[in-house]
Amino acid sequence: MTDRAASITAYWDAAAAAFDDEPDHGLRAGPTRAAWARLLDSLMPTDPVDVLDVGCGTGSVSLLLAEAGHRPTGIDLAPRMVERARTKFAAAGLDGRFLVGDAMAPATGDQRFGVVVARHLVWTLPDPRTALREWVTRLRPGGRLLLVEGRWREAGRTGVPYVAGAESLPWNGGISAEELADAVRPFVTAVRVEPLSGDTDLWGGPVDDERYALIADV
Repeated sequence: MTDRAASITAYWDAAAAAFDDEPDHGLRAGPTRAAWARLLDSLMPTDPVDVLDVGCGTGSVSLLLAEAGHRPTGIDLAPRMVERARTKFAAAGLDGRFLVGDAMAPATGDQRFGVVVARHLVWTLPDPRTALREWVTRLRPGGRLLLVEGRWREAGRTGVPYVAGAESLPWNGGISAEELADAVRPFVTAVRVEPLSGDTDLWGGPVDDERYALIADV
């Protein structure tokens, strides 16, 4: 593991205990949980599919997908995040597979998925364009890449420093929908964007930055 990867792992391991305290992370409040369930239901295929949740964190999105009948595999670099995801699934009595590993190059072997989903992840990656290409290769024909992302106004103002050198990350602070669509387009057949900033239930309150879902089909 490189020094940067070790630093990133340590950062997110340290964040795991309080991660679900954020309304849109833990999805504990009824309106927030219901809003995310509705959003995912509107963007996912009707029939149950295998889903790869890259940068799965504590498994909140995977849990909603499993509750809807889909079959999630989550991967995250931080062992404590993965541990919490497994605990969450065990408590719910649901099946899900969770792996500790690099979301940029998921170690899922030859398995292909109906959907690859990532939420609030690409800003953390040292080579996000390579990650996008890797994620598309994990899709079966007719599969879908679903990215929930944004351009964060609060980036750099939280008072909590990210890893050393974060300012050099290509998409540090997030990326606009237009820019992300341009980055994804060479790997897929169709791209559309759904704005999400105005849905306060998703975020547990109003936001004043750009947040969106990008849906790309292959």
